Parts: sequence; C-alpha cells; structure tokens
Amino acid sequence: MKFIVCKNYDEMSKKAAEIMIDVVKNNPKATLGLATGSSPIGMYNCMAEAYRNGEVSFKECKSFNLDEYYKISKDNDQSYYYFMNENLFSKIDIDLKNTDIPNGEADDYEEECKRYDAKIEANGGIDVQVLGIGNNGHIGFNEPEEWLYAGTHKTGLTQSTIEANKRFFASIDDVPTSALTMGMATILKARKIVMVISGKAKAEVTKILKEGRISTSCPASILHCHNDVTIVCDEDAYNG
Repeated sequence: MKFIVCKNYDEMSKKAAEIMIDVVKNNPKATLGLATGSSPIGMYNCMAEAYRNGEVSFKECKSFNLDEYYKISKDNDQSYYYFMNENLFSKIDIDLKNTDIPNGEADDYEEECKRYDAKIEANGGIDVQVLGIGNNGHIGFNEPEEWLYAGTHKTGLTQSTIEANKRFFASIDDVPTSALTMGMATILKARKIVMVISGKAKAEVTKILKEGRISTSCPASILHCHNDVTIVCDEDAYNG
C-alpha cells in the first residue's frame, strides 16, 4: 500500500487524475472501476479537463461503478447513475453503451448482482478501481461487519452512513436504506486500486490504514491484501 500525500484537496484530485489518465494512455481500452461521493469529484473534473485539452481520450474505455442505491430510479438526481453522468460521462467522450452501473430499479436484485459480476468477469476484469472511504472504513457499501460478502450484493446501510448521506437529500427520510454494491472480492480482483481520502474527518480511518492491520471492522483495511494500492490523500487526512 503506497501513500501519496498532497497539500490539499485540489492537489490530491489532480494527482489521482494523473494516475487514471496514465492508465488510459497506456491502455486506451482500459476498464475503469468508478466511485461516487464527494471525494472523487475533483478527480473527475481533472480527467474531464485533460480530455478537453486533448491530452487523453476515453472513447474506447469501459466502466463499471462500485454501487447504487436500491431502490432508486435513474432519473433521481441523487442516484449514482445521475451522478456519474453529471460529473464525468457528459464531460468526456466515453460511449455510454460501455458504461455500467448496478440497476437500482431491478425487480430481482439477486439476478442483477449475478449479472453485474458476470459482466465484469466476461469483460476481463477491471484495470483500475477508484475508491473513496467512509468514516467507518467502508468501501463501496461494504460496511463494518463480522462477515463480508465476496461478490456484488444487496446490503442495508448503517445509520452512520445514512446520516452521512442525508445532506444530499431533502430529509433523512428520503435517504435509501439499501444499496447494491460490489463485494470485497470483486473489488480486490481489480488489477490496480486508487483510493482518494480528503479531510480531517477521515484522519482516524487513514491512521488505521497506515498501521497495516486487517479487520472486517474496517473493510478498507483488507486492501492490504492487494499488491497494487495507491492511496492519494491530503495532509488533513494523513496527519489529522
């Protein structure tokens, strides 16, 4: 696990984007694993800027997203489908037919989860997976528990995660209480992992990652089992 410590959020976003852009330059047909939330927005803006400047093209890339609320419609402005189109897909030349996000409207969520993992596998896996991290150490919606799921699955959201996400909704009652998310094995199969961490609120969980211990009480700590993880963080997150 490699740490790159940046001065602030903007520098962190630029550095993380550089890593992503390098992957695509080296492999124009790269498959990108993408994440939502506030942490990667700056990185996506930098990736879009690089595209506008003619530095990189994403037209041959494919993408799979970590997760999606369940149930939620694609038209809902808080869905991750909407988020990705607003913050990245509409700003670059990726073919939307080559993007995939768990279907938050699926009637049969078990079949949808099987479909998602099977499609990732048939595609040859993910070349680089972007991750954020929750204050409690969750990645995707893999929350701290004694037992974690290997594959994509439906999960209930913890109260702390619901509280953290309520700022995006009109009221806490509107926050979905479930989600479809890649499991830990799906994430760990990515050939390269890039995690972005920003702010003092994430200092405690960053400290856990720096210690090098592994526990399902901090799902992100399991990333220590992967051989190519780069954590790009700002000084507030790294030093507290």
